Amino acid sequence: MDRKISEKNRDFFEQVYQVVVLIPKGRVTSYGAIANYLGAKSGARMVGWAMNAAHSRPEVPAHRVVNRSGLLTGKHHFPAERPMQEQLEAEGVRIVEDQVQEFDKLFWDPSKEIEDLSH
Repeated sequence: MDRKISEKNRDFFEQVYQVVVLIPKGRVTSYGAIANYLGAKSGARMVGWAMNAAHSRPEVPAHRVVNRSGLLTGKHHFPAERPMQEQLEAEGVRIVEDQVQEFDKLFWDPSKEIEDLSH
């Protein structure tokens, strides 16, 4: 499935990736938290699309982005040889029935953790 990404969306995706690469190992964030940080409060779905497109970019730890409740809702977009849960568990994140355990403790809020992405 070869979809074209508009320049505007491509720029947004790049901004999403800039945030995602900052998520520390063993921590997770949500689609909505990233969208909020980027000034797109209703953009959680768009962040999800960016994560779906990130799998060709190994430097982007898409596995660290979950839904607002800590559920691995994007797990079906990960290749079978490196499933989302396995990648998170390798970083010390405990998952039970697709749910990040101690989500509140592990949650990384970009609005609180990083000042500004502009250089």
